[in-house]
Amino acid sequence: MRASRLVTLLLLLQNRGRMTARQLAEELEVSVRTVYRDVEALAAAGIPLYGDAGHAGGYRLLDGYRTRLTGLTGDEAQAAFLTALPEAAAQLGLGEALATARLKLDAALPAALREHAGRIRQRFLLDAPGWYGDADRAPHPHLAAVATAVWERRAVLLRYRRWRAPEEIERRVEPYGLVLKAGRWYLVAGGASGLRTYRVDQILGLRLLAEEPITAPPSGFDLAAHWRAYVADFRARLHTGEALVRVTAEGARRLGLTRSGGDEWTEARVPIESVEHAHGEFLRLGTEIEVLAPAELRDRIAATVRALSDRYGENASRGDHRTE
Repeated sequence: MRASRLVTLLLLLQNRGRMTARQLAEELEVSVRTVYRDVEALAAAGIPLYGDAGHAGGYRLLDGYRTRLTGLTGDEAQAAFLTALPEAAAQLGLGEALATARLKLDAALPAALREHAGRIRQRFLLDAPGWYGDADRAPHPHLAAVATAVWERRAVLLRYRRWRAPEEIERRVEPYGLVLKAGRWYLVAGGASGLRTYRVDQILGLRLLAEEPITAPPSGFDLAAHWRAYVADFRARLHTGEALVRVTAEGARRLGLTRSGGDEWTEARVPIESVEHAHGEFLRLGTEIEVLAPAELRDRIAATVRALSDRYGENASRGDHRTE
């Protein structure tokens, strides 16, 4: 929209001073020719800006001029709370609103505070997703609709894939909030089955129920407090077993254990999710760990080590060192 772009151009010049047409075009994601037309439109509207020719030239506002166009729109106010998470804002469809909100916030600050805020942006960065997530993963196709339902307090008919049978379910739910955890979005919603948490990337279909009234969240409901309780309960249910192990100093460090002595090997009890999960996790430690109990876990790791030894022994005897 041109009106929004003109405001953004004006705020860029107010916050940053002189900028070339090419710099403005890159910021606004338009052509240089479009910038020329926008500058002419602002000048015709009485905005005191002028251009300097030459290599060091560019456009700038008359010294002392400051626009009053710093009030936030609804989308910009929502996006302002996601200033530390630009990728999340973009996934929610608020990327452009966030950029404009930042400019308006900068324009409203005194020069000294604006400079301080700029230094913070240059020197501190929050990168929420985990290391092993798919960096090129596109936003889930239903995320925007889920966000709309949350913003507008609208009930939805949800078709969802879960890990236990029946794997595919359909439910009417009432969205209370969205949570971004390690690069993954979760929907907290109420319904006939009570308060539930749904992974947005497991939503197979979603339909907004425009005419159906939505009840208020439970009395005293707080999204942050609910999520903390949910995570604590998840972790408590996750580690239902225990393993007795001997670990080296390096093994203890990688397991996050506090060593009580200076011996090379330390005996410790470690909470585990299941034998299957612990089997994979402990194999990662190689010779830094020995499982003493439970016997099922010890036997399973021993069987895996024997199989690996046999496989690599056979390859060595054949001289089979294939490369691609």
